[in-house]
Amino acid sequence: MLDQAALNAFIRSALAEDIGTGDHSTLASIPADTKGNARLKIKEDGILAGMEVAEAIFKWLDMFTVFTPFKKDGDAMKAGEVAFEVNAAVHTLLMGERLVLNCMQRMSGIATLTHQYTEKLKGYHTRILDTRKTTPNFRMLEKEAVRIGGGVNHRMGLYDMIMLKDNHIDFSGGITAAVTKTVAYLKERNLPLKIEVETRNLEDVREALAVGHVDRIMLDNFTPDQIVEAMKLINGRVETEASGGINLDTIEAYAKTGVDFISVGAIIHHAVSLDLSLKAIIL
Repeated sequence: MLDQAALNAFIRSALAEDIGTGDHSTLASIPADTKGNARLKIKEDGILAGMEVAEAIFKWLDMFTVFTPFKKDGDAMKAGEVAFEVNAAVHTLLMGERLVLNCMQRMSGIATLTHQYTEKLKGYHTRILDTRKTTPNFRMLEKEAVRIGGGVNHRMGLYDMIMLKDNHIDFSGGITAAVTKTVAYLKERNLPLKIEVETRNLEDVREALAVGHVDRIMLDNFTPDQIVEAMKLINGRVETEASGGINLDTIEAYAKTGVDFISVGAIIHHAVSLDLSLKAIIL
């Protein structure tokens, strides 16, 4: 379930961008009191995502909108099926149409690709994570699509988890210095944030373990064999995450190492939008 206040803010901003001073095509050609029905047609197979968003958009424009779903977020969908019907003022249908389609097509593409990755992980302990490689101002919906597709959300932003990456470590003077400063910072501000540290080799792993206070170690650009060695050192003391160019062809080899998480930015930034259309029902 999306945060309603955040979703409302997104809808308000997105509609303002699209409608501007008015939907003059609709205002010019259709009387304001005209009512209508439309149907969301599915034109490609995949995993459906964005139903909650679509209903919220139409009801933001017209609280009396009647939204009738035939499928739900996370359902498998087939070309030719109908996801929902909506009854509202025609002005509402036409003003909301493009935003609904943009959101649902993008979200369904992400959910579908995420599902393909999660299918590769069946039978393994490992779970797939998203990243912050997202579209500005669309992150909430992209990460929701990952969740719908069976993935796990990493941090939402810079504010809800500590992640000491290579640049933090290099600018701070090393892993020990970066972690020590971070622990003091969190204690001073009473911030209950988990700490993740990126490591680039086995020596980094040893240092992260030695300094302590680390909740998760990222094994960045490690081969599966190197991860096996790192897992022996870590021995279950902290969570583990593999990262760096892992794809559908290689993800199973990484899962076999027993790593807790695999982060794949591609489940968002390589996803291709699926084909959906909103069509008027003419009785």
